[in-house]
Amino acid sequence: MAIGEIGVLIPFFGIACGMLAIWTNHQQKMAKIQAKDTAERAAQYATQNTELEDRVRVLERIVTDKGYDVATQIEALRDARKVDALLDQRGEEARS
Repeated sequence: MAIGEIGVLIPFFGIACGMLAIWTNHQQKMAKIQAKDTAERAAQYATQNTELEDRVRVLERIVTDKGYDVATQIEALRDARKVDALLDQRGEEARS
């Protein structure tokens, strides 16, 4: 290599190092921003998960409570009355 060629490469190498430093600094900033965003999302998911767990606990209490069973039986009786009433109506129509 001639001295002239080395003289051209020295400024090129200096510029390339400067650009590499800027690019590396930018990548570090982007990684910090992404980490912060990820942490915020994780906190939101944790809050939502806790709220859903609380709701499921309430639903489990309602389902395992004996009052729920009584309410279900009452609704079944109401449905049976509707069916009986419809059968009576059809029976009367058939007689007519």
